[in-house]
Amino acid sequence: MSQHLTLPNKNDRIRKVKDQVAKYGVSAGGLMVLAALLMIFFYLLYVVYPIFEDVEVSHESKISVAGQQHNYALGLDEHVEIGYRFTDQPSLEYFSLVEGKLGQTILNKTFDKLDSVSTFAKSSPHQGLFAYGLSNGEAFVVQPKFKISFPNDKRFTEPRITYPLGEETITLDEAGEAIEHLAFSVSEEGAGFLFSTASGVKYQYWVAEENFMTDEIEWQSETVELDGLGSDIQALHISPDLSRAFVVQSKQLNIIDIRDIEEVEVKYQVSVAKADEKVVASTLLSGANSIMLANDQGIMSQWFEINGEKGPELIKAREFVTDNKQINGLFSEFYRKTFFATSQNGRLGVYHTTSEAYLFDEVVTENAVNNFAIAPRSNAALLETDKGFELIRIKNKHPEVTWSGLWQEVWYEGYPEPDYIWQSTSASDDFESKFSLVPISFGTIKAAAYAMLFSIPIGLAAAIYTAYFMPSSVRSVVKPTVEVMEALPTVILGFLAGLWLAPIIEENLPGVVVLMLAVPVFILLTAFAWHSLPAKIKNSLPEGYDCLILIPVILAVGYFSFEFSPVIESAYFGGDMRLYITDSLGIDFDQRNSFVVGIAMGFAVIPTIFSITEDAVFSVPKHLSQGSLALGASQWQTLVRVVLLTASPGIFSAVMMGLGRAVGETMIVLMATGNTPIMDWSIFQGMRTLAANIAVEMPESEVGSSHYRILFLAAFVLFIFTFVFNTVAEFVRQRLREKYSSL
Repeated sequence: MSQHLTLPNKNDRIRKVKDQVAKYGVSAGGLMVLAALLMIFFYLLYVVYPIFEDVEVSHESKISVAGQQHNYALGLDEHVEIGYRFTDQPSLEYFSLVEGKLGQTILNKTFDKLDSVSTFAKSSPHQGLFAYGLSNGEAFVVQPKFKISFPNDKRFTEPRITYPLGEETITLDEAGEAIEHLAFSVSEEGAGFLFSTASGVKYQYWVAEENFMTDEIEWQSETVELDGLGSDIQALHISPDLSRAFVVQSKQLNIIDIRDIEEVEVKYQVSVAKADEKVVASTLLSGANSIMLANDQGIMSQWFEINGEKGPELIKAREFVTDNKQINGLFSEFYRKTFFATSQNGRLGVYHTTSEAYLFDEVVTENAVNNFAIAPRSNAALLETDKGFELIRIKNKHPEVTWSGLWQEVWYEGYPEPDYIWQSTSASDDFESKFSLVPISFGTIKAAAYAMLFSIPIGLAAAIYTAYFMPSSVRSVVKPTVEVMEALPTVILGFLAGLWLAPIIEENLPGVVVLMLAVPVFILLTAFAWHSLPAKIKNSLPEGYDCLILIPVILAVGYFSFEFSPVIESAYFGGDMRLYITDSLGIDFDQRNSFVVGIAMGFAVIPTIFSITEDAVFSVPKHLSQGSLALGASQWQTLVRVVLLTASPGIFSAVMMGLGRAVGETMIVLMATGNTPIMDWSIFQGMRTLAANIAVEMPESEVGSSHYRILFLAAFVLFIFTFVFNTVAEFVRQRLREKYSSL
């Protein structure tokens, strides 16, 4: 018998093997989870990191082009294979930028009909138009173009020349005076020319009309003289949509409304330089909503129009202050708010207005920069010095992204003051992207706060009652029912909240308010009434089943609240409570608002809080509560001073798990709110959360773009949110466990 007891037990060996397998399996699973989290963390960093890289400017090559003509303007094709220049011959010459053929002339077109060029002008960069102003009061518009083909599967770029207004010159000044300064733009509706002569500044509008007899296009023009502008003109500019014209003088900026040729007027005349300063360069930013001015003290300022308290006004939004007092040119990018400053000392400055970023400011050549042209993709630039041409490469993919632009107030074009704005896309290429993460981070916190405000009282109270007071027969039904709610898809909750609940709340707003106030009151009254009944009646109901009496009470309160809602609305709110809130109280009301989101997300979070809290309370050792009751404590005293303290680590974990669920929720806030990125704690307005924003905009973002990477940054911020919440929750839970483990 004793020998049998000392023999190795086969079952013990198998159990030890299983224990070891389970031990290493659980450890491996934990390590894999940790590795997965680290991989997510570092992948998000990998995608986000490039948006914070510095601008890089490098020399590609020096180019020698035949001929010693004076050059008016330069340009490049999209693939930086061909450059072109407008000369004083006058001519347009294309030359190669490809290694091995560097500087070789591809096409040279001389405009023999042009005599005595007096000035030269170029339109907005994205239009790609250029014009010669002549000493006889005429002008000639040219547009360089490129045709791309793929013979033998190899890209071939062929330069071409087009004439938007015809191959003949057009007459601007009927008196034949020389054009001294010129700005122009050609749109689908017509063409506008702002020019100055010895007699003053004039604006001429050309409109194309089709001859119904010959089907030929005939151009008709109308000219307006602009008085009171003086002769000290530094530059002229005109917006691509022919809505505004800009006359820049050495100390004054004049903005002219040219939308209607019959009502052209000077709208603003603003002093832009101090007594010891003068404007030396200017350019319109993309979209022509802002104008950049540079003075001889190295200060560059951005000006645009806003709707102020007293109506429209022109303001200086920001300044870029440098020590470079030899700026001789400002040049804007095609579609972004980046601009370049060239100098007599060879320095090149790169700046971005929205982010207020000083991206680059260094000497790039030993000689003065006389001409400058940025490539359409903003990845290269061609500059002219006294020694020839130089091609530089520019790595500047995300100039609009800075920490201040993401997390601080930014003064955007047309806005009356700096603000936090998220508006990443628009139908226009001239749109100024607004990438503030503050509104959507605020929306995430707001949505979670209202959801927790709704779910914590209900979830905790229901869980505590179910675990401590409810009889086991009822608990066995209630607990699984609530936990099954967690399996309900959130898209269904969002759908119901957005399309069913939101209209009901809007139509019965007084009833909803009454319901919220009446339910707790009638629950207390019902409890008091039940407590006052004779013992014989109370004992007729099995112990613990008295809570079921509240079900018809709550249903009745809800029914009568909604029935009397129209009566209350007519008596106190003029028949429309929503209109009363909007007009009388001045509170905006959105149908899909934070109140709806709080209820819908609350129902999604309640099962999580309920389940974990109920398990924590129910798992409190029975000898603790029984000992407390044996010492004379009431059930309520035992619950508050023994059970809840012992279960507090689990209760806190339940709340934090619910918070984590609310912070990361996507579909409910996507469907049940207006999805508007605004910063307002009002319960009647919506919000946009980080998760919902990613879900909405990620499919539309261009891979590798600033928008795309900022969405990944939003995901990284959401990851940090949940990580911080869970870390704090675990820390507090451990402290609570240590504190109350001795009970």
